[in-house]
Amino acid sequence: MYLRRVLLSSALALLAGCAGDPPPVGSAPNSPVTALEALPRPEAGDVVRSTRLAFVGPFSELRVEVFGVPDMQRDVMTDGEGNFSFPLVGTVAAAGKTLNDVSEDIRARLAGRYIRDPQVTVNFKSSTNPLAVQSLAVTVDGQVNRAGAYPVVGRVTLMRAVALAGGVNEFAKLEDVVVFRNVGAKQYVGIYNLQAIRRGNYSDPEIFPNDVVIVGDSPARRQFKDILQVVPAFLSPLILLVREL
Repeated sequence: MYLRRVLLSSALALLAGCAGDPPPVGSAPNSPVTALEALPRPEAGDVVRSTRLAFVGPFSELRVEVFGVPDMQRDVMTDGEGNFSFPLVGTVAAAGKTLNDVSEDIRARLAGRYIRDPQVTVNFKSSTNPLAVQSLAVTVDGQVNRAGAYPVVGRVTLMRAVALAGGVNEFAKLEDVVVFRNVGAKQYVGIYNLQAIRRGNYSDPEIFPNDVVIVGDSPARRQFKDILQVVPAFLSPLILLVREL
């Protein structure tokens, strides 16, 4: 622990000394950098840009059914802000809500006025729509066999995300795996050692839609070359708050 603190202090001091050069972290000169324990989980509001399977987001395809009312059993797709229209209800703001939340919203707005005791169910539909797939995707780049965007269905970890991209190639630098994530109005960067995770040195972090994973040597990873030389993230990941968006 003491050694890691020394290494981290050296890394942050190294960043501070680079003020005259293009900053290795962040896009603006003198961007603030804060070391954290772990990457934060996305907030509900972040589903406007991306969503997990458990939440409704933009371009989600849903099956909405009101029991006993054939005209109110239909398929809908949310718009770019996660909203959709439904008969007698009007616009339903579904972004960031679970399926139960959406069904309860529709039920409450129908009850009493149109149907005495409506029973509403809302379920996801599997989709091949490219907009829906993109809103549920993680981008994996760098030294992997099949770089690209891959759907995030359920819980996906860093090792699984790399596996979706066909695994690493022979040039991959496993101790230098970078994860970019936007949460609210902030951008975070996690630097991981995939080899250490495989050995069980620390837990395999969860990956969320809209994350960008960079494996090994790549232009994006080179922004952090100074930090990576000092802190190899072998026993635990290095998490940085890069900048305000």
